[in-house]
Amino acid sequence: MEKRKESSWKKRSLLWGMLCLFLCGIFWNQKEEILLAEGLPGQAGTVSLAQTKEKAQALLQEVTFQEKEGRVTEPTELMADFASLRQNYYTIDSRTTLFSDDIDPATALAQDFSLDETVDGPQILIFHTHSHEGFVDSDMSKGIEEGIWGVGERLKEILEEKYGIEVLHDTGRYDVVDGKNQITGAYERMEPAIRKILEENPSIQVCIDLHRDGVGENTHLVTEIDGKQCAKIMFFNGMCRLNTSSGVQDIAGLENPYLKDNLAFSLQLQTTAEQFEGFTRKIYLNAYRFSLHMLPRSTLIEVGAQTNTKEEALNAMEPLAKVLAQVLGKA
Repeated sequence: MEKRKESSWKKRSLLWGMLCLFLCGIFWNQKEEILLAEGLPGQAGTVSLAQTKEKAQALLQEVTFQEKEGRVTEPTELMADFASLRQNYYTIDSRTTLFSDDIDPATALAQDFSLDETVDGPQILIFHTHSHEGFVDSDMSKGIEEGIWGVGERLKEILEEKYGIEVLHDTGRYDVVDGKNQITGAYERMEPAIRKILEENPSIQVCIDLHRDGVGENTHLVTEIDGKQCAKIMFFNGMCRLNTSSGVQDIAGLENPYLKDNLAFSLQLQTTAEQFEGFTRKIYLNAYRFSLHMLPRSTLIEVGAQTNTKEEALNAMEPLAKVLAQVLGKA
């Protein structure tokens, strides 16, 4: 992160310096060329003072626009090779493996996840395979609004009101059987209901399974954004493969035709979220499929943990909504 900041600072300083020198050239009629130590992608290594003022300003506006949008569209030094990518962007469960051909950063970052605006109806589905997950000050006896479902409702409100993205928020409780919490089997119970929603709403292009993580009681996943304490978030992928004594094996019956799309989607979300320092943990890769196989734009997101407050989790929805809107071409 620090390297990326330094690179961005150098680029801005370089371009401001270029513009200043250009203006000086106008006043003193200098004809020298400025050698760029680090050019923009696609730019020549030298820029003549005879270039127009408009072109110099356009270069600065381009950088400002890219930073405002928050989207990283090309690999950075943090993902210069596969080893760097693994180290800087992923936490990989010991039961599974990430191969170099699973994700190519350049291809993943260039993939277009913009929403199709030609269809009517909800574009995002938010659901909760584990709807009973609460926070340190949640009173779940008052209803699911006290926990992660209430956080999902806040995310829906921001996406709709601020970014104009219609959202369907599922009220299904897949971790409850006969009135009692039961996590076992929740993913199996979730799938038929979610597939029915998708069948009835073909306009839905994004599935978000929103969760709250569980951590040690002395761990507090929080960061400050715009003066507010926000729970940290974590994007999550299931690899559908297990490390065994016989080698890495695909998990029969848990295939995911959208695995590469899922990985590209989470990498774009992760790199876009870097505009909010400390907001995300590394992308977590687990062995199993979870709920990520029904649409290409599918993600499982962990919002904080049981040690976070409801307010911290709710506050995190503002930056998360912005990240989602940017990746989906709505901001």
